Amino acid sequence: MTSPAGAAAAVPAGSLALRLRDLDKDFAGTRALNKASLAVRRGTVHALLGGNGSGKSTTIKILAGVYTADAGELEIFGRAYDLSHYSPTTAQDAGLRFVHQDLGLFNELSIEENFALDSGYPRRGGGIDWRALRHHVRALLEEYELKLDPSQPINTLRPSDQTMVAIARALQGQTSGQERILVLDEPTARLAAHESELLLDQVRRRAEAGQTVIIVSHRLREVLSVAHDFTVYRDGRVAGALVDAAPSEEQLIELMAGRSVAALRPTGQASHARTEVVLSVKNLRSGPVKGVSFDVHHGEILGLTGLVGSGRSSVLKTLFGEFAPSSGDMTLEGKRYAPSCVSQAVAAGVALVPEDRAREAAFADQSVSENISVARLKENWSGGWMPRKRERDAARRLIAEFGIKTAGPDALLSSMSGGNQQKTIIARWLNRAPRVLLLDEPTQGVDVMSRADIYALIREAASRGCAVIVASSDLSEINALADRTLVLSRGKITAEVQAGELDVDGLNRLVLRERPTSPADPADKTEPNA
Repeated sequence: MTSPAGAAAAVPAGSLALRLRDLDKDFAGTRALNKASLAVRRGTVHALLGGNGSGKSTTIKILAGVYTADAGELEIFGRAYDLSHYSPTTAQDAGLRFVHQDLGLFNELSIEENFALDSGYPRRGGGIDWRALRHHVRALLEEYELKLDPSQPINTLRPSDQTMVAIARALQGQTSGQERILVLDEPTARLAAHESELLLDQVRRRAEAGQTVIIVSHRLREVLSVAHDFTVYRDGRVAGALVDAAPSEEQLIELMAGRSVAALRPTGQASHARTEVVLSVKNLRSGPVKGVSFDVHHGEILGLTGLVGSGRSSVLKTLFGEFAPSSGDMTLEGKRYAPSCVSQAVAAGVALVPEDRAREAAFADQSVSENISVARLKENWSGGWMPRKRERDAARRLIAEFGIKTAGPDALLSSMSGGNQQKTIIARWLNRAPRVLLLDEPTQGVDVMSRADIYALIREAASRGCAVIVASSDLSEINALADRTLVLSRGKITAEVQAGELDVDGLNRLVLRERPTSPADPADKTEPNA
């Protein structure tokens, strides 16, 4: 490991693909980056790590030309760039290519059409030369060892192939001897474990062939399996830089957090499950869900896991009234439960923290207090108006209770880190004291520090008697949280595991045992995100 100050100097300049030095960036008086640096060697996978709010996302946006740095020096393949006049076009011309968590693909269009939208359609005789386009795209897919038909719609591909298509599209046009840097921002955040392995294997092969890659991810085990070098940010500064190293996960976490890993990585929890059944589901059929039955008890944390298309998310959305079941029976505390809409589910005491926070739960341009109070508007509404003082006072109490790091109740949700946004959404629903709390990928895109806080909030809810159902593709999360786990495959329960019976590897074997044989399985089409 090198010191933060000597990180860039430790690597010979001639071997560098990219060098950032003394990078500063302020947002309305808040210092996001303070003399940060980054030195990326040619032909390596370089992991840029840090907790939410550490400055890594700001760095990526500066490299992409989205943000303008206040100060700093940038060199790409030995050429210096003026950051005060740096733009997305400059980044493109310099050889930087970005693939974000939101892949930017058009799901209803074919693979070849997505490529053409980026590079242009070949023309012939006044029209589109589809044959030339197909030949061009097929050659690119073969280069990336993707056995796909260029005419396939994007939404028929498995998630790892969608990401690889986005990577191939980003790097298309790269000629022999021409160097580019591929920046992957949370590429596996939406992928199940086996899908992540497929993608990372492809990334590894590209690096072996000489491709330079910068990867940003919260999944440290995956990063450790693929990265050569590591730069860790904390509070806008470099907390550590490791060149050609093999650190442990604990070392990286301690660099990110600045404190002992023991407080951040709880290995088990006391079960608060009781004998009384809160929610009973019998022979539920809904979309890809094909006859699922289970009970959830007071104080129990029930885990749902499975591959993409298994039906885990559809189970939650049916319980929350978003999806209408085609058949089956549900009871909530002994009474028939059949919500025809979300408002009926909420009135019955059921709450959902969805997988896609940005699209389905967060009001980014509204304040923290407004995001929290939205679940209790009827109770808070008085005489045709909302008493803002009451709303802010309630928000202040919940901010303190849930450990939400924010400038205050009037701060915009968009000004906060992903982990604190997620805690705000969880606070919104726990403020209603729900009978059943449904959580879909509750720590997706969240750093290890916020993850520990969220786990504590979930366990505290269970200790108060709330029945909790957690759907997650992260088997470490399921293993750490669940009192009991149901493994789903193609809409059916294929295994039930009590806490402590299996470790993560054992759970993974159960999940993969019923792997779908086709990437275009009908269940995947019905429910693209699981």
